[in-house]
Amino acid sequence: MAQILNVENINVYYGAIHAIKGVSFHVDEGEVVTLIGANGAGKSTTLQTISGLLRSRTGSIEFCGENISRLQPHKIVERGLAQVPEGRRIFLQMSVQENLEMGAYTQSGASVERDLERVYEQFPRLKERRRQVAGTLSGGEQQMLAIGRALMSHPKLLMLDEPSMGLAPILVEQIFEIIQGLHKGGTTILLVEQNAQMALSVADRAYVMETGCISLSGTGRELAESDLVRRAYLGG
Repeated sequence: MAQILNVENINVYYGAIHAIKGVSFHVDEGEVVTLIGANGAGKSTTLQTISGLLRSRTGSIEFCGENISRLQPHKIVERGLAQVPEGRRIFLQMSVQENLEMGAYTQSGASVERDLERVYEQFPRLKERRRQVAGTLSGGEQQMLAIGRALMSHPKLLMLDEPSMGLAPILVEQIFEIIQGLHKGGTTILLVEQNAQMALSVADRAYVMETGCISLSGTGRELAESDLVRRAYLGG
């Protein structure tokens, strides 16, 4: 498989705080790769650095063979890398369809209608509520909308930051079914998730982050069966 993302030796600081310490990993085309770890381990900071919202002092981030380390976030989206942020961050006062159309700003007008129908096929509940103000949706529906908005940009790589956060268990299962469906449809996914059990169940490969470093890596199954990971993250 071709490598779509290569993160090499990134170091990120918040003032004097060294938040990300020499992190390196990669994602191959067609994979689901997950970063798991405790709250504050640096997972979301890593995604924000890849998407251009934060800057690394060292190393490089290559996407589809191009160094994107110094590109502005909107230029990174234009190249095919989309992020669904932690907390969803939809436009609460806009309708569902207006939110989706905002995700299509990189696309030509002729394709937007086709893309809307494609998203509505994947998320029939959004089609039912397309005229509804987004802020009145349930948490699960808002997460579907955030994912659908990202898909409108035709991403080569979709980054999901804590998609299960704040959702009831039955909705968490629905969101992970959506992730599996996107994977089967050919979408490459980089997933950050505190629900380690669910994340490892859908991952081809996984990395464990602790205090800004990667401490373990392996296939999703290998880490799910690791005694260390089970004790620390799976309650086993």
